[in-house]
Amino acid sequence: MRNILTANPDDLLRGRSWTDSPSSGPCGRRRQATRAALIVEMAKDNPHWGYMRVKGELQKLGIRVAANTVKAILVRNGLSPAPRRGPSWSEFLRSQANGILACDFFTVETVTLKTLYVLFFIEVGTRRLRVTSATRNPDGEFCTQQARNLSMDGHLGNVRFLIRDRDAKFIRAFDEVFVSEGARVIKIPVRSPKANAFAERVVRTIRAELLDWTLVLGRRHLDAILRRYERHYNEQRPHRGLELAVPAAPVRFLVEAPAGIERHDVLGGLIHEYHVTAA
Repeated sequence: MRNILTANPDDLLRGRSWTDSPSSGPCGRRRQATRAALIVEMAKDNPHWGYMRVKGELQKLGIRVAANTVKAILVRNGLSPAPRRGPSWSEFLRSQANGILACDFFTVETVTLKTLYVLFFIEVGTRRLRVTSATRNPDGEFCTQQARNLSMDGHLGNVRFLIRDRDAKFIRAFDEVFVSEGARVIKIPVRSPKANAFAERVVRTIRAELLDWTLVLGRRHLDAILRRYERHYNEQRPHRGLELAVPAAPVRFLVEAPAGIERHDVLGGLIHEYHVTAA
């Protein structure tokens, strides 16, 4: 824990609490401010502690304070009581990212006004994207087969959690593929897309960088452009969540400026990739 105590060390060694001294005057105000800072620090460092737990920890340190005082200080600093005070869902996802796989569907309208459905998976920790083939009939059997394909390709070995919505297309057989690999299936609440925020962000990215600028002729055409975009997403696109690294490789800084840079046009020039040329 960071040391934020500024009280007189002699007072602490003698076992005196900070409330033993008069609260009036500059010295008393400094002690009160220090005590309040310590209470806030403890509450932030230990989000599951309640008022009595903080009071007990202070008492162990020789600092006498009432539980109501702890409550007042935390409320004044915008901290709610435990257990409501704690990490958000997005913070939980980030802390457990290396073992989380999220999935969802997105739809694409072709030039002939036919609707195609695409199931995709995103590894939250590595940001590696897996896009399945498009289909006009996304039923439970289709979803289960895509999960089996992932398993057979060896992509589920490190998965501990699968996050999905409550769509009826995700049938029991689909979940069993992940359970058999040792993963736990987490269903997000109804009408809560933010609970699957990483998958939602992938859909926005695919639309903004590819689909909003492409006339899709049909299923085969969609499969082809999505496969190429998946390779770009995994091997060339920097990700803010990875400190601007790409999923396939870490950032490598050169000692000297590169001799030359080449631009490669992808998907008809819709996307540009840049590569260092050989010396």
